[in-house]
Amino acid sequence: MRTTPAVLAALNLPGRDAHDLPTSSKRFGDGGQYRVEIPSVEGPRALEAVLEAAVPLQVPIHRISQGSGIMLQTDEEIERMVALGRGRGVEVCLFVGPRANWDTGVQAASGSGRVLGAALRGADQLVYGIEDVRHACRLGIRSVLVGDVGQLMVLAKMKAAGDLPADLVLKISVTLAAANPATARVLEDLGATSINLPVDLSLPQIAAVRQAIDAAIDFYVESPDDFGGCVRHYEIPELVRVGAPIYLKFGLRNAPGIYPSGEHIQATVLALCRERVRRAAIGLGILRRYSPEAVASPVAVEGGRR
Repeated sequence: MRTTPAVLAALNLPGRDAHDLPTSSKRFGDGGQYRVEIPSVEGPRALEAVLEAAVPLQVPIHRISQGSGIMLQTDEEIERMVALGRGRGVEVCLFVGPRANWDTGVQAASGSGRVLGAALRGADQLVYGIEDVRHACRLGIRSVLVGDVGQLMVLAKMKAAGDLPADLVLKISVTLAAANPATARVLEDLGATSINLPVDLSLPQIAAVRQAIDAAIDFYVESPDDFGGCVRHYEIPELVRVGAPIYLKFGLRNAPGIYPSGEHIQATVLALCRERVRRAAIGLGILRRYSPEAVASPVAVEGGRR
């Protein structure tokens, strides 16, 4: 009978966390080790606030993500976000609309049942979630945030069959975070192109995940309070070195929840967006001081190339 390390080795999975912190040789397609993501950018006005704040702080914005859902934005708002993203070379990623914790069920709202998070309850919700993605793609979106493993599988098969754009990014939500190398591999095999890790993984644990997958890692340098509230700015140089290719995500601790967003809390949303960019500037300053050789992906402009 094979030992457990032998079983894992045969699956090309690490048999322990990477305590030696090996340098990742993997890169984004443009040669970059890292990109910057600003999460919780809820609509075109919020995206405008991010882009405006980034200029004086000299923060490259590669991706923004939104949490309220495709279904809670008008077509005009989505099209405006698409146009802003294309004009500034920013990937616009929208969350799938339906999710268990906003549905009529009770488990997702219970203390132990919160693991359901953004899962889709029943066949009807699965259909709603797929329709949400198809609608976004028709409006020009090419990146969606997925929180349900079954939906991930279906969306990937739809990409392969030509039912969805071949270049559609399937980004895994932190609500479906991969806590170990095997889970990360499963998500990648199912079609994930960008994989969130839990905010509290150690550097050796992150390095072990990187050994198991080629997909980009998404990682909260600073996470919202309801996901743990970690503030890990001084670890950025090592996160880039061992986790590349990696999206450095700058959430915000000590901030109110804003999902689902709307005009009723617009001032708060805009203020939080600007502060996330400021946090990113602080983090990138630390990266430049301690790892000046780290390579960021270039930010494309409309009509240009990465």
